[in-house]
Amino acid sequence: MDRPIVLVGLMGVGKSTVGRRLAQRLGLPFVDADDEIVAAAGMPITEIFERYGEPYFRDGERRVIARLIDGTPKVIATGGGAFMNAATRALILDKAIAIWLDADVDTLVARVKRRETRPLLKGRDPRAVLTALAAERNPVYALAPIRIRSNASPHQQTVRAILKALNA
Repeated sequence: MDRPIVLVGLMGVGKSTVGRRLAQRLGLPFVDADDEIVAAAGMPITEIFERYGEPYFRDGERRVIARLIDGTPKVIATGGGAFMNAATRALILDKAIAIWLDADVDTLVARVKRRETRPLLKGRDPRAVLTALAAERNPVYALAPIRIRSNASPHQQTVRAILKALNA
């Protein structure tokens, strides 16, 4: 690998879990953009959303991802909305290998129910939110040159599919 690999897709698709395992298989560092945002802001993402709103969060997310895409090979997991920002998307498509992890809504709902840290789901029906987000975001995620299905099977199968797509 001569540049970063950036995983994009909806919340719950497994970007962080798959990203860690992919990085290990490739012998590369792994970075979770959300963790980097939390470290930079000094507060949880849910609190950033509550205090400052989504536009403020997205701007910080863009800056963090721009810092992470520094030309060195690594695996980067992004938040579900990162690729929706035109500037962030252009940077990822130009300077990294973008991989869309795609899953059906049923799989996503089952996965997101395990965590209470999703600001876009707070106090809302996960299935309705994820269905709407998929309709809005999937056409944009489809701009990534590599698409990998992530289903209810073990994440290691997703990692193998990525490695095959990368010919690694």
